Amino acid sequence: MTIAITGATGQLGRLAIAHLKTLTDPAQIIALVRDPAKAADLGVAARAFDYTAPQAMAPALQGVDVLVLISSSDFNDRVGQHRNVIAAAKAAGVGRIVYTSIQQADRSPMLIAFDHRATEAAINDAGLTATILRNGWYTENWTSSLAGAISAGAMIGAAGDARFTPATRADYAQALAVVAADDAHAGQVYELGGDTAITLADIAAEVSRQTGKDIPYNDLPADVYQGILESFGLPAGFAAVLVDVDQQAGEGWLADNSGTLRQLLGRPTTPLAEAVRAALA
Repeated sequence: MTIAITGATGQLGRLAIAHLKTLTDPAQIIALVRDPAKAADLGVAARAFDYTAPQAMAPALQGVDVLVLISSSDFNDRVGQHRNVIAAAKAAGVGRIVYTSIQQADRSPMLIAFDHRATEAAINDAGLTATILRNGWYTENWTSSLAGAISAGAMIGAAGDARFTPATRADYAQALAVVAADDAHAGQVYELGGDTAITLADIAAEVSRQTGKDIPYNDLPADVYQGILESFGLPAGFAAVLVDVDQQAGEGWLADNSGTLRQLLGRPTTPLAEAVRAALA
C-alpha cells in the first residue's frame, strides 16, 4: 500500500513520516513537497507537489493508495487549495484520503473550523473514502511561546477558565501514521484530544513550578488581547482567529473526553509537565 503525505517537510508531516516508517515499508511512503530536495533527509521517496499548481497534482498522485492531506497553513485560500488536492486525488484514483481537521468541525462555531468543515464536505461530495482526524489544540501552540511569557513575566490570553484537552504534535502525528497505515480506519471520523483537561492557568502554574519563577496567567478582554497579538506582528485576521479560539473554548469546542486518541496511540497522551519540560530544555 502506497501512502503519500502532503506538507511532508512541515513539523507534523516529518513526525508522521518518522512513525509511519516503523509501521510500513519506507519504500511505500511518498513525501509530497514543493521542493523534493528539502525532503532528502526523510529517507523516503519525494515528489513535487504544490497546492497552487493543480494541473501537476494528479500526475504526482499516480499509484497512491492512501493520501494524507495535512491541512494547508495558507489561511487566505485554504479551502481552495484543499479542493485542488481532492479533485486531483479523485482523478488519480486515490483509494482513501486521511485529513487533519479540528475538533467538532461539523458543528463548531469557531472561525478556524469553517475551512475544515468545508474541506470535509468537499471530500464527501467527491465520493472519496476518507478517514477524518478532528485534532484538538496542540500543546505546542502554547509551549512554543513560553520564552516570551517567561521574559514578560506572565502568560496572556482571553480564555478565562476554559478547559482544553490538548495533545502534543507528536501524539497527533503518531495517530495520523496509525490510521494511514491501516485501511480498517476507512470511513471513520475520529474526535481526538489529550487525556487531561487543562486551563491556561494550569499551564502557567506548571511553567512556574518548573522554572521556579512566578508566571501567572493574565486573562484579558478579547479586544485587548487582539491588539497585543497584532502588536507582535500577527495579521489582524489571524489574531482574530486566535482570540476566537480562546473565546469559543469556554463553550467546550476544544474539549474531548472520548479517549479515542489514547486508544489509537495505545498509550496515554503526553502529559502537560512533559511537554513543558521539553519546551524549556
